[in-house]
Amino acid sequence: MLLCAALLLFAAPRLGGAVGGEGARVVEQSVRRAALQCYALEGRYPPGVAYLKEHYGLRYDEDLYRVHYEIFASNLMPDITILQRGAPPPAAPEKGA
Repeated sequence: MLLCAALLLFAAPRLGGAVGGEGARVVEQSVRRAALQCYALEGRYPPGVAYLKEHYGLRYDEDLYRVHYEIFASNLMPDITILQRGAPPPAAPEKGA
C-alpha cells in the first residue's frame, strides 16, 4: 500500500505535464484548422487570431495558453506557436545541429 502511494506521488506531476502538453497540441490544431478553413473559403490566411475568433468561432482558454500567430503573406501558412502560461519557455535548438 505504501509503495502504491509513493508511486502515485512520483507520477502525478509527470501526468499533469503530459495533460498540459496535450492541451497545447489541441489548441494548436484548432488554430491551424480554423486558419485552413479561412484560406479555403476566403482565398487567404487570416490576419490574426482575433479574426479567427470573430469569424470562425475559435475558442481556447486564454488563461492557460498564449497563441503566437505570425503571418508572412496571405497565401503562406502562418507560423503558429502555442505557449502554456506559467510553463518554462521551450528550449532553443542547438546551433549546428
